[in-house]
Formats: sequence, structure tokens, C-alpha cells
Amino acid sequence: MQSIEKKGKSVDEAINSALDELGVDIEEVEIEILEEPIRGILGIIGNKSALVRVNVKEKPEKMAEKKLIALLDGMKIDYELEKIEVKDGLIRINITGKDMGLLIGRKGETLNAVQFILGLMVNRVAKEKVRVVLDVEDYRLRKEESLRSMAVNLSDKVKRTRRSVVMRPMSPHERRVIHTALQGDPEIVTFSQGEEPHRKVVISLKK
Repeated sequence: MQSIEKKGKSVDEAINSALDELGVDIEEVEIEILEEPIRGILGIIGNKSALVRVNVKEKPEKMAEKKLIALLDGMKIDYELEKIEVKDGLIRINITGKDMGLLIGRKGETLNAVQFILGLMVNRVAKEKVRVVLDVEDYRLRKEESLRSMAVNLSDKVKRTRRSVVMRPMSPHERRVIHTALQGDPEIVTFSQGEEPHRKVVISLKK
């Protein structure tokens, strides 16, 4: 986190001086008042300036990038950060590289574990809760498309048979994809049941 200390005749003057030097707006920083100004005798003798410390807030996506680099370097993974997208409190990171099968793991279990740890690390220091999605060569995007297609097919089956369908255990992210895919269907309701890591989505007819 970039930080600077500045003095001024007043707290506002010290803050503005720090903002000018850092080249940022006040909304982008955290401010600590270290010393209040003291006016001396006759306004001259014993004057003491205000002292502030101004810290530039680190954006959640930058924190996520730093934490991910530390995690993957520790795992000795050969990778490249392809892109980081931020939208509506969601940070989506896509990486590429030689060892991506190792990082994905069996049925995406390793990738899910790394994503979970990364989310915990980022939210431990972020001011507002964010959701982090870690993807490998668009593995999750392709999987999400497959899940959405599966959800629609199963909802059609539920309508035909008039019987509920219980899906296989899924991660929270996968379950969210199913719920979102079917939330606009006026005939279908979805809910989750069971305990992690065996929690499943149930697709049923609305009563």
C-alpha cells in the first residue's frame, strides 16, 4: 500500500498536500491524523503543524493479483496472467500456462481449492466483500456453458415427468450457475440441499 506523511498549517492543508503529491482523489485514500495543529502564543511562538498519514487504498483486483502470484509461485506453477475483469463486485481472473492440468486437478477440485483460498485472502483485507473467480484457459466459462445447457435439459425433463431431479454434488459456484440459469423459468424452482462438500441442487416444478 502506497503511503505518505505530510505536514501543514491545518489538517486539510496537510491532506491536500499529500493528495497532490500522490496524484489521487480523497475517495481513493485512507487518512490518519497523527498530530493536530497547535497555535502558539500570538500565533507565532510554539506553533505546531498538523501531521497526517495518507494511505492509497489498494483496489481488490490488485490485491487478488498479488495474492494469486504468491500462491502460484509457492506451488511452482508455470503460468501467465491473461486477464483480470471486474464487474458488480466480481473479480474474474483467467490464467494460461504449461501446468494448467495440474492446477485444475480432478474435476476442478484443485482449482476450486485455490480459488477458495484466494477469496479468503482477498476478503481478509478488502474493505467490501468481493467474489473472486479463478479460471484457467476459460475452463470455467466452458464448464458454465455446459452446466447451463444441462440445467435447461433437466428442467425440460422435470416438466415432462412431473418429478424432481437431484443433481450431483457441486461447488457453490457451480450451484449458483444452475440457480441463475433457471431463475427466469416460471414453471421451475431450484434449491440446494445437503451439507458441503456434498451439497446438491434440486430442480422441481413450482407448486
